[in-house]
Amino acid sequence: MTWGCPALNASVATGQLTVNPTSISFGEVLVGNSQTQSGTLTNSNGTNLTISQVWVSGIEFQLSGLGLPFSLAPGQSATFNVTFTPTTSASVVGAISVTAIVSSSQDSNINSNSPLSIPLSGTGISPPSVLQPTSSSLSFGSVQVGNSTTQSETLTNSGGSSVSITQANLSGSAFSVSGLNLPLTLIPGQSFTFGVVFAPNSAGSVTGSISVVSNASNSTLTISLGGTGTAAGQLVVTPTTLDFGSIVVGTTTSLTGTLSATGSSVTVSSATSNSSEFTLSGLSFPVTLAAGQSASFTFTFRPQASGTDTASISFISNASNSPTVESLTGSGVLSPLHSVDLSWSPSTSAVVGYNIYRCGASDGPYAKINSALNATTAYTDNTVQAGLTYYYVTTAVDAGGVESVYSNQAQAEVPTP
Repeated sequence: MTWGCPALNASVATGQLTVNPTSISFGEVLVGNSQTQSGTLTNSNGTNLTISQVWVSGIEFQLSGLGLPFSLAPGQSATFNVTFTPTTSASVVGAISVTAIVSSSQDSNINSNSPLSIPLSGTGISPPSVLQPTSSSLSFGSVQVGNSTTQSETLTNSGGSSVSITQANLSGSAFSVSGLNLPLTLIPGQSFTFGVVFAPNSAGSVTGSISVVSNASNSTLTISLGGTGTAAGQLVVTPTTLDFGSIVVGTTTSLTGTLSATGSSVTVSSATSNSSEFTLSGLSFPVTLAAGQSASFTFTFRPQASGTDTASISFISNASNSPTVESLTGSGVLSPLHSVDLSWSPSTSAVVGYNIYRCGASDGPYAKINSALNATTAYTDNTVQAGLTYYYVTTAVDAGGVESVYSNQAQAEVPTP
């Protein structure tokens, strides 16, 4: 009797490599930044698998965490990391390709689902444009009413795309902007500097702001402004009138005056006169006087003709009472004609006349000033000058023309003028 044995067919389950997730999407990532996501490879069937090769396509994607080659027993998993670092603003795709082979086989037909492909995707985006000021607030301190001061502000595009500035809205009537012509475009990294002017028109604290409107991520950039207006000082001139009296034409005389500041500092920029016969000295413009401070000056009067001359000097300053005026007056008079009258005792000898001699020093030498013998014992010298001193002697002359020795000396001082 023959017993038949039923046929026995045995098979080993094929190893199968699976991945979770089946695709990896990084979404949007800033250019130059990196984002990392994880995945898991699993041997989900009954045969050992050897992971021998892994390829990554797309230069923006980097794989880490897998040491090749490595084996996965049935049910075993391995975790890997994928990093996306975009270099441009664009959508990027890639893939991970994993090759797995069966570690041992009882059936030459056994194979895995190798190679396994894992799609990758991501989008590189430029950093958002940001408009950055040098300072978010500007403080001008104290500024005198009627004066102004300027500070600089710089705007910088610190983002990755161009910024278009379309408006600069200003609040606060004491503030103004200079050098900012709109619209204005700043490329990444570019800066632009403009001026902000504070010119208070009244005393007290003043606030304001500049609102810069652009297409940057901070579309409305606000810069705070602040300052204090201080009351303008007053310029005082002392005395208010200078009277030079009567002065000989062609000569000069000087008088002094004082400028002082009250209330606040004053800057005197110039002084003007409506008469060339009065000149100012002792001040070098501009002159800044702190409150309570004084500065002296000198006026000189030099009349060019006889008669009364009046003038006004206007001091120009930033004081509230500018121009500050000082009145000047003086008279020019002609120089008087001086003379020296001489007389002497007659000679005891028989003489026919006398000679008169003069010099400018007491010890001579003398010079004769009469053109012919003077028959009398008196003589008038009409050739003297104001302010000088003269010395005189006389001689007696007889009929033979013989001249005596000098008489005793006489001195005459001619006044000025």
